[in-house]
Amino acid sequence: WWSWASQCVRELPVEKQIFYAVLGFSWTVYLWEAYLAHRQRRIYRSTTRVPQELGKIIDSETFEKSRLYQLDKSNFSFWSGLYSETEGTLILVLGGIPFLWEIAGAGTKRLGFGQEYEITQSLVFLSLATLFSALTGLPWSLYNTFVIEEKHGFNQQTLGFFIKDTVKKFAVTQCILLPVTSLLLYIIKIGGDYFFIYAWLFTLAVSLVLVTIYADYIAPLFDKFTPLPDGELKTEIEAMANSISFPLTKVYVVEGSKRSSHSNAYFYGFFKNKRIVLFDTLLEDYSPLNKGDEAKPEQPENVEVHSESKAKPKHKKQGCNNQEILAVLGHELGHWKLGHTVKNIVISQMNSFLCFSLFAALIGRKELFVAFGFNDSQPTLIGLMIIFQFIFSPYNELLSFCLTVLSRRFEFQADAFARNMGKASELHSSLIKLNKDNLGFPVADWLYSMWHYSHPPLLERLRALGNVKQD
Repeated sequence: WWSWASQCVRELPVEKQIFYAVLGFSWTVYLWEAYLAHRQRRIYRSTTRVPQELGKIIDSETFEKSRLYQLDKSNFSFWSGLYSETEGTLILVLGGIPFLWEIAGAGTKRLGFGQEYEITQSLVFLSLATLFSALTGLPWSLYNTFVIEEKHGFNQQTLGFFIKDTVKKFAVTQCILLPVTSLLLYIIKIGGDYFFIYAWLFTLAVSLVLVTIYADYIAPLFDKFTPLPDGELKTEIEAMANSISFPLTKVYVVEGSKRSSHSNAYFYGFFKNKRIVLFDTLLEDYSPLNKGDEAKPEQPENVEVHSESKAKPKHKKQGCNNQEILAVLGHELGHWKLGHTVKNIVISQMNSFLCFSLFAALIGRKELFVAFGFNDSQPTLIGLMIIFQFIFSPYNELLSFCLTVLSRRFEFQADAFARNMGKASELHSSLIKLNKDNLGFPVADWLYSMWHYSHPPLLERLRALGNVKQD
């Protein structure tokens, strides 16, 4: 049977072979991911009691909450993934890409632009494609936010805020995506034989500019950033930064609690202008989710309370204390001190240069365009989409797995850095708290974990920190 099938494929025109290879690989990846998710769901369903090794780390109530939360997320991911794969297949099989390209051409023609204005047509095509993606993804995003996240006590958004935020994100994305794409296409058009070098340098410059301006100009469009008030925590953060020569200029608290009760922390900036951002949900003394419970007066048992807002599930006190925050930042600063950020940038840019070089070698192959329904034209934007998204997909999967493995290694090294700063006990307790606050399930299937987890599972990180006494 296999021999007969192989013979049939070889007899197909080369463009058909390309098309079916792309489609076959896409479904192979989907089935592999579905198999891994099935293995992990089996863990969620079968592990209903706290394993003995976790007995002193997590209580049975939190364990059950995290199990149900992750099971709901996994089930949702199965259906949304199936829809996404089916939608992508139908778009390819029914010729959705050339159809949308023709619509974009008809639109630009009405505006007085002929076929020679390919970049203009490309921008209209890109706007329509991203609008289609946003609209088809909206129901899934609504369900995830207002059903799953709401059910498990994480969602803090109203429907009005969600819609306003979604529209704003789409608008900001278009304001960045369209000019950058038009310039990239122009560079490819006029770059001559070495256009791939100029294209790579351009994307490098854009990525560096976006990283530099994101937290100062883009992120504040969506979230409120305020300087961390003077006090013990700020003084100790500055002292820690000075101790390892980290060029810290500012520490911000971002109002993440208006969206979700999930927590995070990160740093950004280049050279001598580094800044640290802490989510308010990470800070035990600043989290509104803690203050709300403290400020709320107790009601007599016989008094019925009416409210237009939905009752939120009660949370235990959220976030970390000051010493635990310092331990978390010790981990983050470890990434900087150990050169992880620079290494990731170098790997990313080496990959980008390789991809543009291969793109230059493949862009002239007409059969690639014919395979996806472009018989009479070879638009540059379509070539970028076909080659980067479809032809490179096996390479992208392999690279993604390798980067996941490397990320886990970096996480262990950053943990060890914080431990060497004398923060082992505090990092130990903060990891447990953050796992509880975010309802992370501490039991994972080994294969699922190996393929997906960019951060090591909780138990592995605690073991690596060593035997630390806990209260």
